[in-house]
Amino acid sequence: MPRIESGPLTIIRARETKRRKYTSATEERILKALDEQPPAGYSRWNGRLLAQHLGEVSQHQVWRVMRKHDLHLERRQSWCVSTDPEFSRKAADVVGLYLNPPVNGLVLCVDEKPCIQALERAQGWIRLPNGRALTGFAHEYKRHGTTTLFAALNVASGLVHAGHYRRRRRREFLDFMNELVATYPGKELHVVLDNLNTHKPKEDRWLKAHPNVHLHFIPTHSCWLNQVECWFSILSRSTLQGGNFTSVRMLIQAIKAFVAGWNQNAAPFEWTKAEVHQQQMKRYYSDLCK
Repeated sequence: MPRIESGPLTIIRARETKRRKYTSATEERILKALDEQPPAGYSRWNGRLLAQHLGEVSQHQVWRVMRKHDLHLERRQSWCVSTDPEFSRKAADVVGLYLNPPVNGLVLCVDEKPCIQALERAQGWIRLPNGRALTGFAHEYKRHGTTTLFAALNVASGLVHAGHYRRRRRREFLDFMNELVATYPGKELHVVLDNLNTHKPKEDRWLKAHPNVHLHFIPTHSCWLNQVECWFSILSRSTLQGGNFTSVRMLIQAIKAFVAGWNQNAAPFEWTKAEVHQQQMKRYYSDLCK
């Protein structure tokens, strides 16, 4: 006959099983409630509203579930989800260039940062009554025009070649590409680009006239595969955010100074991800239980 356990240990195990079932059911209720519309007058849920809506669930239980699934109801993030049917082929092509670059060629990541504004801000510092000094700038600013930055990152060395233009048409793109060809004469260039229409016309006569240039397009909505975007982020944090520029010329000079300083101590970004996969967004919060 099978052995039947009894005593305090059996009671503890039964209580633990019951607690787990209750916790799982509560978790499912909370996540399902997030898929419903919030109360009238609210655009999104928060812990207090969820607890009031569910009745028997406390705010502590709500936040326990939020922490478990790393959900932040008050935080809003944006991301790009690629729907490119050729994602695997394009991503493998670009990642292959990063991990195994051609022996007799250069890999360049090229992109544009359009409409960079020359903003004049009032800056300074103030001293609080407790003696602490704060630096910053006023919320008011004056616009002095814009510039469009074209940049090419040499994947092997980290060197950046930049050009400034008033617009980002096909004409400006070809002018910048001609600069790259002149900068690396006789070199086989493998250029990583996004799918902007100025990059890939139906009849590319310029590309036919430059057989040493090979264009590699990343999947749609996958800008993170273009390494020059990392450099654009560093430029924005270091020079553009909070900068004070009284003219477009002053803005261009600041960017040129940053590029010059960057190239003096340039180092390549280390790409370590050998495989990238096309991710699908979960449509409902309740799917997190599955």
